[in-house]
Amino acid sequence: MTESPAILVIDDEPHARTLLHGALERQGYRCLEAATGADGISAALETSPSTVLLDLGLPDMDGLEVARRIRERSSVPIIVVSARVDEADKIDALDGGANDYVVKPFGEGELLARIRAALRNGGADAESLDSGSITIGDLTMDFDLRKVTASGREVRLTPTEYRLLRLMVRSAGRVLTHRQILKAVWGPNFTSEVQYLRVYMKKLRYKLEAEPARPKYLINEAGVGYRLRVPS
Repeated sequence: MTESPAILVIDDEPHARTLLHGALERQGYRCLEAATGADGISAALETSPSTVLLDLGLPDMDGLEVARRIRERSSVPIIVVSARVDEADKIDALDGGANDYVVKPFGEGELLARIRAALRNGGADAESLDSGSITIGDLTMDFDLRKVTASGREVRLTPTEYRLLRLMVRSAGRVLTHRQILKAVWGPNFTSEVQYLRVYMKKLRYKLEAEPARPKYLINEAGVGYRLRVPS
């Protein structure tokens, strides 16, 4: 029998851990807990959880440092769950290795959807997906043929559009910052050219989305970056 995924909660507030523990166990997950950054790092590296839920306001060190230390030695998906709403904190967390960022207070359904997306994307090394194909909802990307289809129709993409979509598909469910996307698609000299990204993301939406003004897949995370949303 397959063991249930283990979710590590790193949060110094007992009430928050209790709420998350209950929500996770109701969904069939195993819940591991740590109340400090040091204990959280040790648990993440020693128990190999499927996903980490990380608060930033920890008593012994900032959660951003915890994320960086975990990421140095593990590719486990990290979802920051924090009351900090400043965009700079979100960008720092994501640039520092977090896969996603959820603001407290949050809806239980939203957090569980983010966990499911992290679990779906956490088993593969995104950078190794140079062959085969991936289907997300009604989008399919065939890396061997460099072919993209949406709702059964082939979509013609320019080389830059293809590189951008490939990055988003490889990181499906994860929030990528503007800087991360620009560096990966255009190179390190273009990390401040956010307008480039906005223009190309708009082009992709018009080619892929049924309603470009109300995108189903290519979602803007205001002031932070973009996510390719994986339908539940």
